[in-house]
Amino acid sequence: MAKTVVVGMSGGVDSSVAALLLKEQGYNVIGLFMQNWEETDENGCCTAEEDFADVRRVAGLLDIPYYTVNFAKEYMDRVFSYFLAEYKAGRTPNPDVLCNREIKFGPFLEEAKRLGADYIATGHYCGILHQDGVHYLQKAKDQNKDQTYFLNQLSQTQLADVLFPLQALEKPEIRAIAEKYGLATAKKKDSTGICFIGERNFRQFLNSYLPAQKGKIIDLEGREVGEHIGLMYYTLGQRRGLDIGGVKGMGDGRWFVVKKDLSSNVLYVSHGDETPLYSKSCEVSGFNWIPKAKTGVFECYAKFRYRQPEQKVRVHVLDENRLHIEFDEKQRAVTEGQYAVLYDEKNCLGGGVIESAEY
Repeated sequence: MAKTVVVGMSGGVDSSVAALLLKEQGYNVIGLFMQNWEETDENGCCTAEEDFADVRRVAGLLDIPYYTVNFAKEYMDRVFSYFLAEYKAGRTPNPDVLCNREIKFGPFLEEAKRLGADYIATGHYCGILHQDGVHYLQKAKDQNKDQTYFLNQLSQTQLADVLFPLQALEKPEIRAIAEKYGLATAKKKDSTGICFIGERNFRQFLNSYLPAQKGKIIDLEGREVGEHIGLMYYTLGQRRGLDIGGVKGMGDGRWFVVKKDLSSNVLYVSHGDETPLYSKSCEVSGFNWIPKAKTGVFECYAKFRYRQPEQKVRVHVLDENRLHIEFDEKQRAVTEGQYAVLYDEKNCLGGGVIESAEY
């Protein structure tokens, strides 16, 4: 008897092709669409309705049953409240990482089991290896699209019954398969907005939840060079949107954000010189080990933001969830609130939140 797979279908081309491939492999496939955000975008459109319409078209073509489930409350409680708290604290969170742990592989997994799933599957670009009772999260063939970074907080329990059918495929191949089978999502552009919230004017969106407080922009010589519109709108290393005009005695070099002082509401910037952005190590908390926890000191690779090439590092395990990571080469703009994610040659070892960087 065929095993049942519940596929998280977002209305995008990746999850559409994931469902198609699994059906071709002989699985009994069920589509499940999650609605996790209930507001319209700034154009008055509810993107969830459009996405669900695409799920309906794809499911109809594949002749598979499909359902919708609303996790808006869970998303607000488990993901968005954290997102706002981090911005209020002057940090730069990554809600997509939390969304995977708390929603896509949380309530979604529970709902899939209620539908009779033996496995769940998503359109993530990554792989899974189930070996001797251990579940390894593996890198995708398409390194430009590899999404293990966003899955760094998943547990062994969450990975136990997962399939990732896109591991060995690259994006152009996904598009070609979708076109070959006439899927409605074949030419749909990739989503680049906040997980489930979509693409918006970010400053306007954030200001509706966290009222901004203007303050001084000061350079590293102590000179006031401008006014910021709220510290939460800026991130380490940012070049654009600083609105610093011509400053007397300064050439044409670019300005960079190098520090945010929440207590005094001051944004610190550097002119031309990027060296203040480069750190030699960082402290990480809440580290989630995926295969199994390591101890002592070891060498591996790390990413400090999505799509960054892997960097050689030396890791000191301080306790089960806290790490000190030394960089082989100094790293630019290692940002508090983002994730440091570790890798070996094939697997994602896990990840944790960057608490501070040492310069």
